[in-house]
Amino acid sequence: MGLEKSQIEEKLPDKSRFMSEWYDTVLYEAGIIDIRYGVKGFIVYMPYGMKIMKNIIKLFEEELEATGHEPVLFPVVIHEENLRKESEHITGFESEVFWITHAGRNKLEEKLALRPTSETAMYPLYSLWLKSYKDLPFKAYQTVAVYRYETKATRPLLRGREFLWIEAHDVFRTRDEAIRQTIEDKEIFYKITYEKLGIPFIHVKREEFDKFPGAEDTYAFDTLLPDGKVLQIGTTHYLGQKFSRVFDVKFHDVDGEYRYGEQTCYGIGLSRILASILLIHGDNYGLILPFDIAPIQIVIIPIYRKDYENDKINKYATEVEELLKGKYRVKLDLTDKTPGEKFYQYDLLGIPIRIEIGMKEVDRNTVTIFRRDLRERREIKLTQLHNYIEISRKEIVEVLRRRAEERLTKSYTYINSIEDIEKYADMGYSLFEAEFCDNEECANELKATTGGYEVRGIFLDKKVGEGSRCIMCGGEARSKVLIAKAY
Repeated sequence: MGLEKSQIEEKLPDKSRFMSEWYDTVLYEAGIIDIRYGVKGFIVYMPYGMKIMKNIIKLFEEELEATGHEPVLFPVVIHEENLRKESEHITGFESEVFWITHAGRNKLEEKLALRPTSETAMYPLYSLWLKSYKDLPFKAYQTVAVYRYETKATRPLLRGREFLWIEAHDVFRTRDEAIRQTIEDKEIFYKITYEKLGIPFIHVKREEFDKFPGAEDTYAFDTLLPDGKVLQIGTTHYLGQKFSRVFDVKFHDVDGEYRYGEQTCYGIGLSRILASILLIHGDNYGLILPFDIAPIQIVIIPIYRKDYENDKINKYATEVEELLKGKYRVKLDLTDKTPGEKFYQYDLLGIPIRIEIGMKEVDRNTVTIFRRDLRERREIKLTQLHNYIEISRKEIVEVLRRRAEERLTKSYTYINSIEDIEKYADMGYSLFEAEFCDNEECANELKATTGGYEVRGIFLDKKVGEGSRCIMCGGEARSKVLIAKAY
């Protein structure tokens, strides 16, 4: 694409003031997605965006397999009969299901659903695969698209009718093993989303009235976007025996008795995680990508001079490329665009490290490094390059994570009354901790009276004090909860 400075400045709105416009512009100009497919809620992942997505997927899949999960792939269609077997589940999803009713000109005898989630697709097969305690634990995952007829306003990557995710579905002998899996799920999410992608999140237990349909308990991962709203980017659920009893997922135990499996499921919101990376880390120059997921980790740009033998610059730049190829995703840009055009284009794409090579660098046997996260240049000896890059790849995500955590911390405060929400919101706060009675009626009233602030879930590590009162009704408080606006 290659935009000049004046074009970039014109095309990129000020992110701090016009986040939505900035987001829409960057999604297209950086080649992340295209919304012009023509079906509402469905997007096209463009090459650059899909390369980033594949790198995110790889991080999660490697960690899932390192913790004992095996990859599977189930069909996208689900029998209506299976979808309706678990009553809570179908009640929660029926209004969002895409139904297939015809094949050509023939009306199907039984409707088929496009996968909204895969419990009812996978567990009938689990009942055939798992027969003995020796088959357990069984841990499987698939990376797929799911389909839900979202009735709210759609938003690319944030809220759509088709989105990418990873779902893991596990079966255990005992409840304790299943509960431990939900803890491991959180650890996986922390290791990848927080440590490698630099996205901080708040971990809460969803209220009884807000849990996954058919689950005993739901635990969610919410992150804070720059506009002050939170986005759910992952969940893990303790299902107990609700689905195993419905789908006859039982095993012959060590004592000779047949028992139903204890189950968990885990959803990693890939599309939303990608959106979070772009929105949280990006700036007015474009994207800033963590080193590990950048399709191009290092770009080399020759800086020519009319009074210098530029073939020497090209030769030196090629030697630097050869030095880095194989270990890093590196690109040498020998196009005839000006250095300024290249700088602004690679800033837009969020390339973590830029190497600039001109006559000075050739003569001194050095390179000039530009760090996208810091927007700082530094000249180093060529012999120091590998070491500098290894240090930088760790520092970049640390810088991005620290910035995101600082924004989250500055947005968070404790409140004593419903009136405090408006007062502190005017001061720039958007995440509120408060005592709550855990009643759905109070949650609905809170959202209606505060212009969209809602109870996001219960803090597991915070207890209410004796005599604490609900922020909404004044009744006995049972939990400390997170209150925020959400996508």
